[in-house]
Amino acid sequence: MTSSPTPLMRLDVISIFPDYLSPLSLSLVGKAIASGLVGLGVHDLRDWTHDRHRTVDDTPYGGGAGMVMKPEPWGEALDAVLDDDTEGTTLVVPTPSGVPYTQSLAAELATRKRLVFACGRYEGIDARVMTHFRDRVDTQEISLGDYVLNGGEVAALAIIESVVRLLPGVIGNPESLVEESHSPDLDGLLEYPVFTKPLEWRGLTVPDVLVSGHHARISAWRREQAEQLTSDRHPPAV
Repeated sequence: MTSSPTPLMRLDVISIFPDYLSPLSLSLVGKAIASGLVGLGVHDLRDWTHDRHRTVDDTPYGGGAGMVMKPEPWGEALDAVLDDDTEGTTLVVPTPSGVPYTQSLAAELATRKRLVFACGRYEGIDARVMTHFRDRVDTQEISLGDYVLNGGEVAALAIIESVVRLLPGVIGNPESLVEESHSPDLDGLLEYPVFTKPLEWRGLTVPDVLVSGHHARISAWRREQAEQLTSDRHPPAV
């Protein structure tokens, strides 16, 4: 009988909507979890409440619209989920006020032994929670972009997928990671357009250079296309 592989990474997600994380059972991430390459725990924040209504939020000090997630259940949940030894662990807090998420940050997170995600809702988590745990564990507050979601679960799914696919053995052909958008091998450029069979589709044909068999010309064309796409879609800030 063969033994399961030692997980390359442990993932834990804390949310008031644990079913939101069910897509993690699908596709390559799901296969990595099923094979034992990645360990996963999904936790319901309300398990750490102590009132009949399982309350996780209250009105904000200073007034204003919306509700704020209370520190007590978050503190107890993170105490329970985090190990005493947090070496190699990063607490990830998806929030619109976090640092922008990038491929280089995904690569950095992929080197960690464990990622714990705190998925906030409403107006966010009481700021004292992050202040407290920042002294105990590496803490990254991360934003997917300049927009607002209803909660951190969608962001957690995106971050997990972008990190897990970088782990050894998850992608069947690791060379496919080399020339893709934001890859260091493309100098941070967007990926060039890609084509497959048939040669002609609805009056549109594959560029001649790609069927020329001339590898140097193909490489030059792809670089030119990547540069043009990046210029059009990611113009430099002025």
